[in-house]
Amino acid sequence: MAASGATREPVTNGAALAAFLAAGIGSFALGLIVILGEVGAFKAPALYAPAGAVTGRTALGAILWLIAWMVLHRRWKGRRIDARAVFPLTLLLIALGVLLVFPPFWKLL
Repeated sequence: MAASGATREPVTNGAALAAFLAAGIGSFALGLIVILGEVGAFKAPALYAPAGAVTGRTALGAILWLIAWMVLHRRWKGRRIDARAVFPLTLLLIALGVLLVFPPFWKLL
């Protein structure tokens, strides 16, 4: 039993926030891959011919998400990270990723 007046150790949240931010990075990466493909600057390979290039785009986006998660997790695990900075950045990246995969946005380019 803990003695009264004992101080608590701060709870680490780095691993959880690494997952949140990696999701935002993965969303933005997928959006960027899609928009670059639509303007002709990048051609993703078709991993499954009947589905076309979307299979290569999503696979590459998933790989980039996993890499971001792995890097952030290794750097942030066991640390206390300010969630007030990570959450807005994550939401911004997800919003940009959704915008970039939205077909009416492509037509504006």
